[in-house]
Amino acid sequence: MNRISIHILLLALIVTSGLPTFAQDSPDPHRIMMNVYERDQGDDMTSNLTMTLVNSQGEERVRAIRQFQRDFGDVEKKIMFFLAPADVENTSFMNWSYDDASKDDDQWIYLPALRKVKRISSDSKSDSFMGSDFTYDDLGDRHPDEDTHTLLREETLDGEPVYVIESTPKESDYMYSRTVSWVIKDKWIGLKKEFYDEDGDHLKTLNVAEYEQIDGFWIILDSEMHNVQADHRTRMKLKDVELDTGVDSGMFTERMMKRGM
Repeated sequence: MNRISIHILLLALIVTSGLPTFAQDSPDPHRIMMNVYERDQGDDMTSNLTMTLVNSQGEERVRAIRQFQRDFGDVEKKIMFFLAPADVENTSFMNWSYDDASKDDDQWIYLPALRKVKRISSDSKSDSFMGSDFTYDDLGDRHPDEDTHTLLREETLDGEPVYVIESTPKESDYMYSRTVSWVIKDKWIGLKKEFYDEDGDHLKTLNVAEYEQIDGFWIILDSEMHNVQADHRTRMKLKDVELDTGVDSGMFTERMMKRGM
């Protein structure tokens, strides 16, 4: 190689080494949220759920629930049956979430006092679910394509390395102006999520207290939604989790909602 060629090569190395590399190395925030959305939890799951409502005075109301879910490929179906206390016994709720981002979740609730299955309308998705700090929309699976995602930073939370992702809805009339999620790298669990109301004020925070690998799948076992404006909390705790037991497809029907457990 002659001297001119050597000088050209050295110049090229100097120029390229001085270029910033963050653009090509920066993780794709949309892909991160898709990884959370697509996190495998087996083909089906059964579990017992304890829902605890805690008001600002620390008073608690505890509800016992039996729930089932199954992944059908293009749709994931979930159904829950309230077992206790007496004022909610035999109430049931069903949710169908679609892989097609253009299709909203289908949701139904059965209220035994009315002896009727009611379909949850789009106008009611922002309503509180059974007096909890979760809305009907929170109980569904919002598709990442419905939001624009921005990687704010990377940090450590509760000893786990996380991506911090801001998600802004593409539709102008969504109930939250934005959310911020702390996602565990490689496990793809949303360890924390902040929700902001239509005015941009912090409304509530979801914190995951416990998660476990069961039969090779990462499952969230204990989480709490804290409405910071109302100072009210709802804790969801799973136990007796069973995966891939062959939940019958006939479980997810209005007939089963009326029949109960």
